[in-house]
Amino acid sequence: MAYPDFTVFDLRQQFGVHFRAEQLFGDVETVEPSAWLRQSIKIGLEVGFNSEKSRSERLVTPVLLELCERNHREFSIYSGMNLDIDPAQGLRGECDFICSFSRIQDFITAPVFCIAEAKKQDLEQGIIQCAAQLIAARRLNELEGHSPRALFGCSTTGTEWRFLRYEGNEFILDEGRYLVNDLPALLGVLQRIVDLSRAGFTVA
Repeated sequence: MAYPDFTVFDLRQQFGVHFRAEQLFGDVETVEPSAWLRQSIKIGLEVGFNSEKSRSERLVTPVLLELCERNHREFSIYSGMNLDIDPAQGLRGECDFICSFSRIQDFITAPVFCIAEAKKQDLEQGIIQCAAQLIAARRLNELEGHSPRALFGCSTTGTEWRFLRYEGNEFILDEGRYLVNDLPALLGVLQRIVDLSRAGFTVA
């Protein structure tokens, strides 16, 4: 088993987690995107995409790079790297995007604070896969001496984004969905995640 193989039932039975939904970011402040990001997304949408990889490259990567630049590059973005924490329990495999306050680019290291999965269509399956990855990310953080209150994740088609928070033994799915054609709202949510996560870690 690997991250894409998990079902909600598997996660509940194997790791004792629960799922519920609420509005996670109802009062978030919008963030004005740069002209570069607007142009990048415009070109990405016009060129189109025919795979999860192309969605990642043309729509998701520019948004995450903008977020990183806005925060003075204080975190690393790992793309397409394996997070193999406990293969015996299925906590292994590739993650589309991992964000970590570590400045090491060569390999994934804690503190990981957010994981995003870029899916061709199925946001719901992406949420389950991301939840499994967040369980692994928490274990990595704990192994390296970090115990944040919450970790965040996202499932996205590139055009539509849905977020979740992992806290205690519970996953909270955001009832709201954010669209790439409303970049100020989307960037506002992502910036809120960075701010909340920064407060939960000691960032060197």
